[in-house]
This record gives sequence, structure tokens and C-alpha cells, in this order.
Amino acid sequence: QVRVVESGGGLVQPGGSLRLSCEASGSAFSGYVMRWYRQAPGKQRELVATISRDGDTNYANSVKGRFTASRDNDKNTVYLQMNSLKPEDTAVYYCRADNLVWTYWGQGTQVTVSS
Repeated sequence: QVRVVESGGGLVQPGGSLRLSCEASGSAFSGYVMRWYRQAPGKQRELVATISRDGDTNYANSVKGRFTASRDNDKNTVYLQMNSLKPEDTAVYYCRADNLVWTYWGQGTQVTVSS
């Protein structure tokens, strides 16, 4: 069983920045594709960013140019640097770890963008 834990959420003003972290337990972290999702109240969960085993990244159009995903395999951690935050970025942000067989979700961290 892999435990996935997000952190770093909070309240930020529009235009501000936050960095989310996601740590996954276990020794096979480098073999996981890691994804960030978010879910706003009343909306479906949406994929925000994907980071491959090799560190290649893909982003939703809504965050492209503002968000940057990265990973540190030595720390079993992925990050989501969020800049130029907008009120519409307000959501619970979830981290997901995938290997060829299993999928593991974290419990989520709340990000609120408001003045």
C-alpha cells in the first residue's frame, strides 16, 4: 500500500503564488507517473498536470504558463508551483500516483484564491 500526502495549500490573493507538495511512501516512487487534479465545488475533478517517470510534463490549457510540475525522486515528492493565481483556481487539489497496476490518491489540499 502506498500512502500519498499533499500539503502546501492555503489562502492566497489573486496574482499570488503557492507551491504544493505531494509525498508518496515506498521505494518505487521513480516508477510512478504522477498527476495533479483539482475539484472545485459543484464541478467535476479535472486533470491539471502530469509528470512522467522521466520528468516530462503536460498541463491543462487553463494553467499552462502559470503552473509548473516537478519531481524529486530522492525525496519521493512531486511539486506543483502555482503562479499568477486566479479565483477560478480555487479548488481542492489532489495528487495521484500510477504504476502499471495500481492507482493511489491523496486526501487533497485546499487552495483558495480570494482577496
